[in-house]
Amino acid sequence: QVQLVESGGGLVQPGGSLRLSCAASGNIFSIYTMGWYRRAPGKERELVADITVGGSTNNADSVKGRFTISRDNAKNTVYLQMNSLKPEDTAVYYCNAQILTRTPRQINDYWGQGTQVTVSS
Repeated sequence: QVQLVESGGGLVQPGGSLRLSCAASGNIFSIYTMGWYRRAPGKERELVADITVGGSTNNADSVKGRFTISRDNAKNTVYLQMNSLKPEDTAVYYCNAQILTRTPRQINDYWGQGTQVTVSS
């Protein structure tokens, strides 16, 4: 089995910061791309940012300049530093990882349980 465990969500005022983390564990041979997605109330799930094993990143236009994705390959962990938070950032944030498992040897996408981020004054 593979598990993604998220932490760091919570309530923050506009302009504040939060740092999300997601650690993968279990039947892992290698982890390729990791990313963060979010689902806001009444909206579809959208990509926030992702990062390849080599460190190349993609960011949604709505978060460029405010959010930074990073990873620690030795810890199988991906982070999302969120600064200058806005009310429209309020959403459930989900960790995603593209993982090659040991047995069977195959690639699948795995998801965390989601962590709530609420930006409100």
